[in-house]
Amino acid sequence: MKHVLSSEVFSDKDIEKLIRGTAKKKTDLILESIRDSRIETGQRFKMGEVSNHLVYLEHSILKTEIELYTRVAPFMNIVSHLANQLPGVTELSAALILAETGVDMSVFESDKHFCSWAGLAPTNDQSAGKKKSVRISKAGQFLKPLLVQCALSAVKSKKQPYFAIKYQKLKRRRGHKKAIIAIARMMLACIYHIVLTGEVFNPSDLKPVCEPSPKKQALSDETVFAYLTAQGYDVSSLKKIPTTADSSVIVSTVINSV
Repeated sequence: MKHVLSSEVFSDKDIEKLIRGTAKKKTDLILESIRDSRIETGQRFKMGEVSNHLVYLEHSILKTEIELYTRVAPFMNIVSHLANQLPGVTELSAALILAETGVDMSVFESDKHFCSWAGLAPTNDQSAGKKKSVRISKAGQFLKPLLVQCALSAVKSKKQPYFAIKYQKLKRRRGHKKAIIAIARMMLACIYHIVLTGEVFNPSDLKPVCEPSPKKQALSDETVFAYLTAQGYDVSSLKKIPTTADSSVIVSTVINSV
């Protein structure tokens, strides 16, 4: 923005250097829109005010992060442990999560109680034996969005694909939104146990999920012939032996003919 505000004429090369991320796909369109154009005085004033406000916000965020890390310094070993163990969780997000939950997990009866406190457990809205709603509760207004962001990051992890595989299975049955909430709930349960015991990330179904056993394929004429052909055998001369039922029919026919 500084280049745009300080320049009367825009150079294509200078503008190309400023284009970032997915906007690079529209480089030609951006260059075409600003070519042979100039910023009016009123527009320059508005853009300057917006630029100053962005600088102010970035400075405020930086000061807040410094204050956060100062306060969380005695617990940095837990913060680092969470960031190293869980995919999708950085040191900053771990510090923010612990700032909301605290590090004393003994105040919660179980991981289910912890997830319910954070607003990630389905509500129990029943009347006359009928479920009216299974939506998650409105608790955890600050913590829940953060965990959803961590879950969105975790399901993209290729280094630790546990949550990514879980997400794909849930998404096929329940849809994207419910699957992400379920992943966020799983991650919060993991955080509960990691902080409580100091253990590493090792869920009971880690190996079956990440290294599933190959499914046994039912044998059929087609699969057998395909396997033999792949091994180099000529199956054109093979004849099918009659089954037990067919054999009895053949035997009875021979006896009757005698």
